[in-house]
Amino acid sequence: MDQEAEHMIYIGTSGFSYDDWKGHFYPKQFNKKNMLSYYSERFNCVEINSTYYKIPAPSTFTAMDRNTPPEFHFVVKAPHEMTHADSPSEEIFDAFLASIEPIRQSNKLGCVLAQFPWSFSNTPKNIARLREFKNRMGEIPTVIEFRNESWITKDTFDFLRKLKLGFCSVDEPMLKGLMPHIAEATSEIGYVRFHGRNAAKWWKHDQPYERYDYLYSEEELAEWIPKIRDVESKTKRTYVFFNNHYQGKSTQNARMLARMLDITLPMDSQTPAVKQMTFDEDF
Repeated sequence: MDQEAEHMIYIGTSGFSYDDWKGHFYPKQFNKKNMLSYYSERFNCVEINSTYYKIPAPSTFTAMDRNTPPEFHFVVKAPHEMTHADSPSEEIFDAFLASIEPIRQSNKLGCVLAQFPWSFSNTPKNIARLREFKNRMGEIPTVIEFRNESWITKDTFDFLRKLKLGFCSVDEPMLKGLMPHIAEATSEIGYVRFHGRNAAKWWKHDQPYERYDYLYSEEELAEWIPKIRDVESKTKRTYVFFNNHYQGKSTQNARMLARMLDITLPMDSQTPAVKQMTFDEDF
């Protein structure tokens, strides 16, 4: 990572392995094992969310490393046992760090995203938990995503800067209790996640994907252009991920924002043959 240009923006999606992307982003008849290769020919980074539910073997990241370009970046979401437990064990941290070691060694690890639950409010106990989290992560670049708006204070941002933890800015429905649409830089890494603005389905839905069934307009994304530019100017690199994943809407919005920011993504003008891939586990 030390050789990359200053103030670079990476744009991608939260996840890539979705069956409902077939016919929208991937060809209709497409082997799931080829998805990452196809994706990495069109975007320069991806946010891996499956690690939130299960820590994969290091061999999985070795395979993912092998089947992506040298300049590709992975952001990996911390397991829920690390962010949602009152007293996370040292063993879970050790297992997670061992899992991501292959992409750290290959310089493809952008950072770790630690998403804490809404119940994780701004209290002295939880401030101590953040300090301990940082200690256990060591020098691994880490970004914190809060869900509870009580953290939106100057003291919080100063505290994150002191610990060299990044702040995850989010765009989501403007509903009571959710995070406001603010952008802040607290480390060398800037981070923005677009969750969609499907307010009607955010709390009440039959299927989880309904919450993320939303396509941003250019007007809505335009609100973020000055915010992203400001974060970019204060960081070494900035990651922007779209989590409105239903039927590949995130890929549409990621490319839309790239155009608005005048950022050239891979394969904007041509489509190469899909490389064959093999995984030790399916992601």
